[in-house]
Amino acid sequence: MRAVSDFLRQVQEEETWITLADGCRLAVRIWRPVDAEHHPVPAILEYLPYRKRDLTAIRDAQTHPYWAGHGYAGVRVDIRGSGESDGVLTDEYLQQELDDGVEILSWLGRQPWCSGDVGMIGISWGGFNGLQIAALQPPELKAVITLCSTDDRYADDVHHMGGCLLGDNLSWASTMFDHNTCPPDPALVGERWREMWQERLEGSGLWLATWLAHQRRDDYWKHGSVCEDFSRIRCPVYAISGWADGYCNAVFRLLAGLDVPRKGLVGPWAHKYPHLGVPGPAIGFLQESLRWWDYWLKGEDTGIMDEPMLRVWMQDSVPPSARYEERPGRWVSEPSWPSPRIEARVFRLTSGHDLLGESGSPAQAADDALPLGIRSPLFVGLYAGKWCSYNAPPDLPHDQRDEDGGALIFQTAHLEDTLEICGQPEVELDIEADQPVAMVALRLSDIAEDDKATRVSYGLLNLTHRDSDEFPQPLEPGKRYRVRIKLKHIAQQFPAGHAIRLSLSTSYWPLAWPAPVPVRVTIHPAASRLILPCREPQPHEERALRPFDEAQGAPPLALTLIQPSQESWCVIRDLGNDKTTLEVVNDAGTYRLDDIDLELSYRVVERYSYSYGNYDSLSGWTEWQRSFSRGDWQVHTVTRTLMTADAENFRLRATLDAYEGDNRVFAKSWDEEIPRDLV
Repeated sequence: MRAVSDFLRQVQEEETWITLADGCRLAVRIWRPVDAEHHPVPAILEYLPYRKRDLTAIRDAQTHPYWAGHGYAGVRVDIRGSGESDGVLTDEYLQQELDDGVEILSWLGRQPWCSGDVGMIGISWGGFNGLQIAALQPPELKAVITLCSTDDRYADDVHHMGGCLLGDNLSWASTMFDHNTCPPDPALVGERWREMWQERLEGSGLWLATWLAHQRRDDYWKHGSVCEDFSRIRCPVYAISGWADGYCNAVFRLLAGLDVPRKGLVGPWAHKYPHLGVPGPAIGFLQESLRWWDYWLKGEDTGIMDEPMLRVWMQDSVPPSARYEERPGRWVSEPSWPSPRIEARVFRLTSGHDLLGESGSPAQAADDALPLGIRSPLFVGLYAGKWCSYNAPPDLPHDQRDEDGGALIFQTAHLEDTLEICGQPEVELDIEADQPVAMVALRLSDIAEDDKATRVSYGLLNLTHRDSDEFPQPLEPGKRYRVRIKLKHIAQQFPAGHAIRLSLSTSYWPLAWPAPVPVRVTIHPAASRLILPCREPQPHEERALRPFDEAQGAPPLALTLIQPSQESWCVIRDLGNDKTTLEVVNDAGTYRLDDIDLELSYRVVERYSYSYGNYDSLSGWTEWQRSFSRGDWQVHTVTRTLMTADAENFRLRATLDAYEGDNRVFAKSWDEEIPRDLV
């Protein structure tokens, strides 16, 4: 990314506070033109719990001053209970958080340096609350850019997928368990820091227990899910994600569901801002965002709304890898979504493990009456990567041949012509199970001429959720059901000479928690099919697309590296002890933020284990260690979480230890049991 400092307007930065109506003070960092009080500017708000002072400081330094230099006020606010803001944070997207957001917007609109018009932007949490606050219709909010977020907190978030409990639910809960132990900086809050810290350590709680208490789509998840009533959002929305991110589906639902000016963009990226995007290519996202803000906050016709509604990266075929620096491909577009140019192409599943086009011979159709069964081993999923990839440590899916030995596979003949898909693949199954609770995992893979298998898309379904996520029903063993499983949206090219494979398994650990006991499912191929959203290339349109600028940002923050980072992603199969472990290590090393003389470090280890064939042996364990230091002020925290289960219950055990220097000043533990609810 190229650093730019020759802005149109000189920028000043300040740390300040917003005092809410109930007396709570929120910590704020603002970058704005020095002459803004004489020439007011619109504000761009990013509202997060991730600590503007330190944990997002590097990223913020490259984005908010850039906007300020182009005539905006870039505003970063720490959510109540995070960073230097007062209070205790006890969960995601609480009504208090949203109400505070509305009050922040009102405060911004009243500032002498603000024109009164405000936009909201954010990736992940900030993308969520941007949509949620937009649904409250505050008058100051004129437009939103939401990145890597969702409209549906149950169906398509880090907690559940297809009614299955995701492994990332534990991983994410552990992340916030760690973040909630972080102290405010004494340099800003003074001697109050210790009192504020102790209040957070005592009161933030074990979020994982809260989430596990809601295993179906109840009112807890409906809160904050803007898909419950898209009409509540009345301002323009730009929705952005990446194919390697966990949240790409939401872009398409927002385009289809909203009735306001809207745009969608999906690149090859993981859970990253597009100007920092990996896998590449990164784009000039900050320039693109200015085109959006200038249009909606300043009334300037930048041409952005004359361009296609949806723009996506059509990925070329690549060999499987857990990490990519770049994904080859090209930008394609659709003028609207759903697009009338996407055509469904149907492939029948056969008892001979083929995927056949709709035109099959009667003899083949008769053969398809033979059922196929599978009871997958627990190793299926060890090479799946994370539900939400950050592309660091290497967390993308590897060669799917390592998974397919425990799955039913169906495959086309080698393609005579290149095939491109854009949209959401779907699978219809005629299926039965021998247990009342069962899941299926479906993977769509690109099979190269050397037989390497690259996962293109996948989907999960807890079969008890076949008709409803809100009112799941147990299966009747031996009864046949017709179910439809939606895979992740994707834009992908399958070259001539390659084949397309659909793989089906009854487990996908640790990406998703398996059924309570081993399950055998039986597929009846004659009534089962794969539906691909096929798209013909539009070379004339593609050549006419406005190219994205190169990635730019404000000059980076001055850092001193003290200890380099380390990362690993290892599958350990201990045959002697009959135990398999996926171990993920992400050690950020130690570095100093030179401008505030603050040293930071963290190290996280995650281990997901099982003993062969023993469903009661599954466990997920995480440990976070984090430290802050400046001179004599040294703070260190350690959080550990262990999640296990038997056929009836989930069990959580967690510990929190906090230290000043070498002295432990706080300790707390949890031991909770939560009944399984058809999961």
